[in-house]
Amino acid sequence: MTLYTQAESNIRKTWFLIALFLVFIIALGWFFSQYFDNQGFLIAAIVYSLVVNIGSFWYSDKVVLALTRAKPLKKRDNPEIYRLVENLCITAGLPTPKIYITPEAQPNAFATGRDKDHAVIALTQGLLQKLDKQELEGVISHELSHIGNKDMLLMTVVVVLVGFVSVLSSWFTRSMLWGGGRRRGNNEGQVGSILALVGVIFLILSPIVAFLIQMAVSRKREFLADATGVLLTRYPEGLASALEKISADKTPLKTVSSNTAHLYIANPFRGKSISGLFLTHPPVGERIKALRSMDV
Repeated sequence: MTLYTQAESNIRKTWFLIALFLVFIIALGWFFSQYFDNQGFLIAAIVYSLVVNIGSFWYSDKVVLALTRAKPLKKRDNPEIYRLVENLCITAGLPTPKIYITPEAQPNAFATGRDKDHAVIALTQGLLQKLDKQELEGVISHELSHIGNKDMLLMTVVVVLVGFVSVLSSWFTRSMLWGGGRRRGNNEGQVGSILALVGVIFLILSPIVAFLIQMAVSRKREFLADATGVLLTRYPEGLASALEKISADKTPLKTVSSNTAHLYIANPFRGKSISGLFLTHPPVGERIKALRSMDV
């Protein structure tokens, strides 16, 4: 897959996920309207899905930055990082994104924003402290590649949509425990029992659906961003060395969740062996091997 076909694929995936979420929420609204015998739920679901879809497109980056407690970095606070980013952007033919810093000791980074003109690169404090200049160039070039490949809109929208699926699942669980639902005659009581069974199935499947939506962000995007980033620096060892340091660092990332983990350059979970079953990133060893086999 080339850079251009990847960018086109990401645009298609983004609109597909937004449309899928729209259909999913409206279907959920219909289910609630039947279960609680109140058509207001269907109307609310239509309005809600439209608001969330519009919001996820325009404001998902702000949601992510708030979740990670990222703060804008002023040029006077770290002019060296700004010069590094600006030089790489000139090489990549991209506008200089806003730079944010997250107050985390673990070295890691991510990109967010809806397009190249509204892009953000977020670097952890640990990344600035633990990596040298060439390694930082490798990481930043990787994140700029996500911007150029139009990965970050897809990745950021997934955070918001998957998060709302989780919230709806939790809300319905509480409504079931509180004993909501229609209570009428025998026939309608049987319908209510069927709907309750469907609700239980929904509770079981919704986290799986959320996970599958999240996995729609292909692991191949990381390999492509690695390769594209190396085209900017012409030094694959910089990113390879950075990935080694990032993966070897056992410092936990306090603000990460399963909804935001796929944004980062490397798996942010530390010391959780089960998380390896659900990674949205390819193994770091494979990425390093691919980088060190490149001939630039």
